[in-house]
Amino acid sequence: MNNLAQLKQRVYRANMDLVKHDLIVLTWGNASAIDREKELVVIKPSGIEYDKLQPEDMVIVNMDGKVKEGSLKPSSDILTHIELYKAFPEIGGVVHTHSCFATAFAQAGKPVLPFGTTHADCFLGPIPCTRFLKDRELADYEKNTGKVIAETFTSLDYRTIPAALVAGHGPFIWGRTPEESVLHAVTLEAVAKMAFLTITLGREQCIGQKLLDKHYFRKHGKNAYYGQEKNK
Repeated sequence: MNNLAQLKQRVYRANMDLVKHDLIVLTWGNASAIDREKELVVIKPSGIEYDKLQPEDMVIVNMDGKVKEGSLKPSSDILTHIELYKAFPEIGGVVHTHSCFATAFAQAGKPVLPFGTTHADCFLGPIPCTRFLKDRELADYEKNTGKVIAETFTSLDYRTIPAALVAGHGPFIWGRTPEESVLHAVTLEAVAKMAFLTITLGREQCIGQKLLDKHYFRKHGKNAYYGQEKNK
């Protein structure tokens, strides 16, 4: 099996994992991965019900969004994914969902703030919400959705905050691999729900930066000590 065939299998599984983790309603969502050497992106086809998807249905496109392999149309969000791959050179996978709580924050135009250490285990700070697209940007909607996410991260590190909320739309999440992107999407929805409930209970203050750093870096970075050593 060549690398692209393997990548199609992984992208298929990533899409199915979104369903398994209850992040997908109907066909609202997609996952992709990139082969940086070949400059090709593998993504779910547009509008196909998840229970009918097969690995061979995954569509391969170039960095202009042109189909290179597959008989189905790629996800309508393909140009957003491509803009993220262009803007964030260290990512290998992108996920988009309309999961309930993360999308609620996006619709409200509000970030998901770090109220606790669960958030800090994955995200080193608030998960930002983009500005709303201008009317003139809607003509090239999907591409400009990717560009407004990249704009939002001008002064943020996409590696330590691997997600964004697109105002009025929903979350886009990424990682070094499609599998890691799904993990981040699951975490985002969980912490968005916790944040919503925390705000409902009257808490508005985030945890302190030192506690945020402690929990993030004990799982990430060269001095991380959470979990088992990889060489054992």
